Amino acid sequence: MSYLSTSALAKELNVKSSDLFQTFQEKGLIQRKGEQWVLTDLGIEKGGKTKNNPKYGEYIVWPKNGTKSGESSSEKSNGSFLSATKIAKHFNTSSQKMNLILSELGWVKKDIAGWAVTKQGKRIGGLQKEHYQSGNKYVLWPDAILNNKSLKSVFEEEEDETTGKAESANSFSEEKNNFRDAFPPKYRTKDGHNVRSRGEVMIDDALYYYGVVHAYERKVPIEEELYCDFFIPSENVYVEYWGMENDPKYLERKKKKLEIYQKYDLNLIELNDDDISNLDDNLPRKLLQYNIKVF
Repeated sequence: MSYLSTSALAKELNVKSSDLFQTFQEKGLIQRKGEQWVLTDLGIEKGGKTKNNPKYGEYIVWPKNGTKSGESSSEKSNGSFLSATKIAKHFNTSSQKMNLILSELGWVKKDIAGWAVTKQGKRIGGLQKEHYQSGNKYVLWPDAILNNKSLKSVFEEEEDETTGKAESANSFSEEKNNFRDAFPPKYRTKDGHNVRSRGEVMIDDALYYYGVVHAYERKVPIEEELYCDFFIPSENVYVEYWGMENDPKYLERKKKKLEIYQKYDLNLIELNDDDISNLDDNLPRKLLQYNIKVF
């Protein structure tokens, strides 16, 4: 039987050797002892062996055609998964920007050491990884992510902004257009946003005063077409102001929106007229629930 070192096996599979070492460690086939990788009992059971090189010392080798368990090498290597760098290359952007996009989509969040996958990210197949040497966290994604509608729409919207194309229709299009016609964004906030009500002015100005970076009427990155009132990208928090709760049609629209927020387990802050009446107490308290400290 032919054997390959872990590094040679990684080269044959066209993956980083560090990723393959990490995969084998997570599977319990090897473990780190000082500066050296050693086989575990499970690794030996699965076909791994130790060889000695007069110059470099002991190293681990694996059956070229798979382990005794019948797993193929490609299954061990996560070859069908993509890093943020590879996804960025596909969309012709930088890996730094791609991680920020994935964060805005709510699929990853910034960690002390790298990027951590969220519940929503796990739903679309994200796998949490940790570099075996540095300990930095990163996420691998199934190659199907390249066809994910929410991700593709980010780049389509950028293209639309460049070419001046009109906004696409959505499931709330009729209600949304009626709402926009009835309540045009005639109120201007301190940071330059044009909003639709005095209540939204107060919310926007408060966020500006608190130093919380936010967007107004941002499209929620999900399969359904939905727009939030405000979006706070640092913690992926959406803010909805329910300002017309005496209107039956408005209440129906509110119900539909809440169902979608709950479906995707999105971070949501809800504000109503009672909250607006004492906003400097209520909004900071609600922000704090998502680790956004303003005082």
